[in-house]
Amino acid sequence: MAKYDVAHWDELDGVVKKVRRALGVTAFGVNYFDLPPGGEGLEHNETQTNQEEVYVYVRGSGCLRIDGREIEVGEGMAVRVNPEVTRQPIAGDEGLQWVAIGAPREGKYEPPSWG
Repeated sequence: MAKYDVAHWDELDGVVKKVRRALGVTAFGVNYFDLPPGGEGLEHNETQTNQEEVYVYVRGSGCLRIDGREIEVGEGMAVRVNPEVTRQPIAGDEGLQWVAIGAPREGKYEPPSWG
């Protein structure tokens, strides 16, 4: 195994760029999201995986709907979300890009089949 790996966003396909897979990360999940202007991401929670997630916003703006309440998000911000909280990202007029990092609060990280 290499001592380090490198991934370039523009070489990864899709709205969800699977950084964990590209780098071979096994201890936690990490993906780069690129929502187009006005786009809405998946509404979900992480109750089944017990994953706490941190979203680091790197470009654009929009809101994060948390249990039905919307908070404004954008470049230069980070938000941490408990596993049981329902969340949905919504991009503003410029689109919204962020890095999501997650790991279970207890136990070992298990990569999802989709990512």
